[in-house]
Amino acid sequence: MDDQTALAEDADVCASPLRRRLWLALGYAAVGLGIAGTVLPLLPTTPFLLLAAGAFAKSSPVLRDRLYRDPRFGPLLRDWQAEGAIPRKAKAAALVGMSVSWVIVALTASRPLVPILSGICMAAVAVYIVTRPTPSPPAPEDAASDAAADGGNVSALRNEA
Repeated sequence: MDDQTALAEDADVCASPLRRRLWLALGYAAVGLGIAGTVLPLLPTTPFLLLAAGAFAKSSPVLRDRLYRDPRFGPLLRDWQAEGAIPRKAKAAALVGMSVSWVIVALTASRPLVPILSGICMAAVAVYIVTRPTPSPPAPEDAASDAAADGGNVSALRNEA
């Protein structure tokens, strides 16, 4: 799919070149933060990638589609968009990361209120993460027919949600 074809499909792309560049910059910054979040325990990955996908939808649908097709991040984004689901491995990684972060805060904080408040915030986030559904496994015939029907283009995902 070339750039002109993708842009003609998406009416959401900003007409203003300045706004389009700002959305593009936001998208790249969000991808960078999302990548950093894969190794930093306090920085989330998926929300930044969702922000990047939204920013790319306004600036470059080709980049948005590329993000959704990425082997590392694409499944997370597609699961979230289709079902609001978080895979078990991602839930476990988030909970372990928050637990380790809280232990570090508790051991290094100079005031007892800091670990209490951070613990309350992290517990609320943990409850939210745990209560999200896990992705349902795709039916083999559905996955093949969907890929053939849209030619591998993930623009149809936006219309399903």
